[in-house]
Amino acid sequence: MEPVTEEEEVYSWRELKLPSLIPSVAEPELERETGERRRGRDILIAVDHGPKSKHAFDWALIHLCRIADTIHLVHAVSNVKNEIVYEATQALMERLAAEAYEVAMVKVVARIVEGDAGKVICKEAVRLRPAAVVMATRGRSLMQSVLQGSVSEYCFHNCKSAPVIIVPGKDESLI
Repeated sequence: MEPVTEEEEVYSWRELKLPSLIPSVAEPELERETGERRRGRDILIAVDHGPKSKHAFDWALIHLCRIADTIHLVHAVSNVKNEIVYEATQALMERLAAEAYEVAMVKVVARIVEGDAGKVICKEAVRLRPAAVVMATRGRSLMQSVLQGSVSEYCFHNCKSAPVIIVPGKDESLI
C-alpha cells in the first residue's frame, strides 16, 4: 500500500495481483509493428459488487474495448486495510479479468482505492489519462439523486481528464 500525494490530500490504495491470462508476445519483427498502434488505449471502469456495475463492465467490453487495450478496474472502499473487503474484491476482479480476456482479449489491471468514490475515481482518471471512464448508475429516482447526490453525477461534472460514459441498468428506461 502506497500513499499517493496530490496537491490537496493523500489517499491510499492497494494494487490487486491478478493471474496473468495474457501470454507474452514476442518482440515485433518489423519496425512498423511498434508504437502507439500496437499499444492500445487505457479504459477506466469503476466497479462494485452490484449487478448494474457488472452490466456496465459487460457493456464496455462489447462496445468499447479493442484487442490491445488495457482495462483499469477501480473499486472505492472506506478502508483498504479491511482484509474481508480485500478478499471479496480480489475474487470479483479475478472473475472480471478472466471474462475480459475471454470476451475482448484485453489486459486488466485492478486497484482498490480508499476514499469517497466520486473523488477517487476522478483522481484515478487524472493519474491514468484514460480514453474513457465507464461507470453504472445506481438507479435512484431523479429526486433521490438531487437530494443525496450520485457518484456518476459527481464524476460526470468533475472528471475533466477523460470522457465519462454512464451506462444505465438493463431495466432502466433510456428516457
